[in-house]
Amino acid sequence: MSTKHWTVDITIDDDGSGRTQAHARLDTGGPITALRGDGSAARQRFDEDVPVIGDELAVGRALVELGQRLLAQADADLERTPA
Repeated sequence: MSTKHWTVDITIDDDGSGRTQAHARLDTGGPITALRGDGSAARQRFDEDVPVIGDELAVGRALVELGQRLLAQADADLERTPA
């Protein structure tokens, strides 16, 4: 049995005008180290100013994109694996 530890580093940038960008980077400690997902959120002018909601939306979207890229990487690896 083996245990692996993968880390996701999340960076959130809020420009102060209601726009939030999030970047999620996966570090596997192995050959797949360049996977990254990006997400964004924008507050509409009539929305209440609750910055944590923008953070949650942007990070959630970044993690979804990261997950999709990880699944695509697995599919590509399966295609290259001999039967």
